[in-house]
Amino acid sequence: MDIQLKKKHPIIRYKYYILAGVMFTAFLIYLLIMSAGPRRLRYDADKLEIAEVKQDKFLEYLDVEGIVQPKLTIKLNSFEAGSVERIVADDGSLLKAGDTILVLSNPELIRTIEDERDELSKQQVSYKEKQIQMERKSSELKRQSLETSYKLDRLSKENTLNKEEFNIGIKSKAQYEVAVDEFAFNKENTRLILEELRHDSLLNLVQTDLMHNDLSRGEKRFERSRERLDNLIVRAPVDGQLSFINVIPGERVNAGANIGELKVIDQIKISTKVSEYYIDRIVVGLPATITYQGEKYPLKITKINPEIRDRQFEVDLVFNGRLLDNARIGKSYRVQIELEQPEDALVIPKGNFFQTTGGQWIFKVNESGDRAKKTPVAIGRQNPRQYEVLEGLKPGDRIIVTGYDNFGDAEEIILK
Repeated sequence: MDIQLKKKHPIIRYKYYILAGVMFTAFLIYLLIMSAGPRRLRYDADKLEIAEVKQDKFLEYLDVEGIVQPKLTIKLNSFEAGSVERIVADDGSLLKAGDTILVLSNPELIRTIEDERDELSKQQVSYKEKQIQMERKSSELKRQSLETSYKLDRLSKENTLNKEEFNIGIKSKAQYEVAVDEFAFNKENTRLILEELRHDSLLNLVQTDLMHNDLSRGEKRFERSRERLDNLIVRAPVDGQLSFINVIPGERVNAGANIGELKVIDQIKISTKVSEYYIDRIVVGLPATITYQGEKYPLKITKINPEIRDRQFEVDLVFNGRLLDNARIGKSYRVQIELEQPEDALVIPKGNFFQTTGGQWIFKVNESGDRAKKTPVAIGRQNPRQYEVLEGLKPGDRIIVTGYDNFGDAEEIILK
């Protein structure tokens, strides 16, 4: 005998299908609600940098890389032509003023100097001979002057005697007149002789001076030639570091040719490059600093090269006070160039949000800290660490500053 089975209620029979349909309908409703509201994204808060908006001092400055360079670089030139006999100093050597760098050889110059030395020796011998002759002539002139003066004095006495003899009648008038005429002639002749002797003495003095000047010129000419011989040794003009030598032993160099470079290392500067965007704001005297091992070293701008290359221009700075103890040529440091004085401003730390949003909006975290909504902002000035906020935020607000590459077009971040 067959048993009649009781039929199940349709709801029970199709309960799984009905449940699936309800869940699918709920999912559609959820999608409709989500599409109608703002797009949300869940994100791990530990992977984000959340910062607080602060009212703080804002300093607009540039952070650039500066390289230590010598304040003065001297080109080394050869004053004389010659062949490089030997190189004494190597590249990078620390030199004192007067230290030998290299030695040149020039046989032709040596022969020329030896010829001039022989010529000077002959001139000195000739000067001595002429000097002796002049002294002899001077002595002779003095002797003649003495004799002539003595003769004139004797004739004067004779003339006095003749006058007395004429007065007492020993000599006739004719004899006296002859004696007077003879005395007058000898007197005038003596005057002329003395005048001639004086001229000869003056001429001797002039000739002596000329001879002495000729000899002095010869000695100076020879001294200059000897200096040319000394110039075959190239020496360091000041204390410094030899950068390089661009000649080799045996090479022939011309007078005035560049043979190397010397850097004055006790006077250093910091050279850097700045974006052309700041060309109108960078001026001579602008302060800057280097922070090294926790200490700040003040600098100031001393030179600006306005020529733009690769959208940058060069700036030189010098230390405005104490120097870095271990500063070395070629070493690089981070330099902060101050564009203005510090001012009170609403600031936030730098992050990658600016590259994504263009500084037009940012995610602001709510008070409970579980959500962050897109908030319009206005960004003003910036430095390597901060942005100045002009509108949209207030002190104490918390914002997301990183992770924007992963947010897409989300308008609300749910923080987990």
